[in-house]
Amino acid sequence: MWLVRKILLLGSFFMFMVLPVRAFTVVIDAGHGGKDYGAIGHVLKLKEKDLNLDVSLRLASKIRTAYPDVNVVLTRSTDVFIALQERANIVNRNNADLFICVHTNSAESRKASGAEVFILGTDKMEKNLDVAMRENAVMKLEADYQTTYQGFDPNSIDSYIMFELMQNQYMDRSLKFATMVQNEFVNTLKRGDRGVRQAAFWVLLKSACPSVLVEMGFVSNKEEEQYLGTDKGKREITDAIFTAFCTYYQSVTGTMEATVAPAQTEQPKNEVSTPEQPAAQPAQTTQSAQPAAEQKETPAVSTAGNYTVQIFSSRRELSENDPEFKGLKGCFYTRRGEWYKYMYGRYQTEQEAQKVCDQLQTKFKGCFVVPVPQD
Repeated sequence: MWLVRKILLLGSFFMFMVLPVRAFTVVIDAGHGGKDYGAIGHVLKLKEKDLNLDVSLRLASKIRTAYPDVNVVLTRSTDVFIALQERANIVNRNNADLFICVHTNSAESRKASGAEVFILGTDKMEKNLDVAMRENAVMKLEADYQTTYQGFDPNSIDSYIMFELMQNQYMDRSLKFATMVQNEFVNTLKRGDRGVRQAAFWVLLKSACPSVLVEMGFVSNKEEEQYLGTDKGKREITDAIFTAFCTYYQSVTGTMEATVAPAQTEQPKNEVSTPEQPAAQPAQTTQSAQPAAEQKETPAVSTAGNYTVQIFSSRRELSENDPEFKGLKGCFYTRRGEWYKYMYGRYQTEQEAQKVCDQLQTKFKGCFVVPVPQD
């Protein structure tokens, strides 16, 4: 009897133990480096390795500032050569939740332009093979690379057949984040849209987490090389990737918004963390996005629906007529620590909530669908 009681007490103890939550880890990879210059511009002779590192350092800094709890790892923070396999090893050693490879494009045609984001895959492999071959060719700079890469020849089409046999269990989330990045490039920066593509990149294949390879633009194009070489260009590209990261991170973790709003890189507001500045005159509420159940002011969280749209967060409780709501009525909040997470609507399905979210994007850029918070 004594032993039974002891076992029950121990069982109760372990039942109520709170295990430490592992920090979300993002690994940022500045492509190329050291003896590997990558692509070189035709006019300004900008080196890809330098552009990649600049944007990667900026991105790491923004994420660390906005999300102190996120573990940000850089594969390189200086101009050094890192083997492709070692970059993937860094991802796996850190149990990364997201891998972002930053690269700059180049093409024989100097008219080629625009941004694109790659995920691992073999869809239209022949069309994207030249890009994969160019990025994978860096492995030939390593001693005895055939042993390290198990006989893989980056210049042989036959070697790429192996990719068709590999299943990427992280494809859905990789595609989700890649699409968010590309949308920022196209919709916010108005860059040429080369789309989200699949390609056989070794560094993506060997990384055990959602992974993307971002091609920021073409240094082989005169106008794009000039843009990429300016502080404005690098800052805008960084902001685009950062905004996509914020949306992705919030959607997969359900955590609070960034301390520094994505679009407010120079003079962020101290109080409200919203993806854009309030409009000078509040816009009229979209009628189709405002159900009758949301007409009354109610700070309490309702359980009438399974999903809601989170529009922004603030460090203070806002009145119903606060300009931050831009005329939208019936918003409610849930509080986490010092943050008030403001939401709109309650919907039975995620699809219903997403339709409303799409309508609200013009007012609250970066809003996203979340499950209704539970007390």
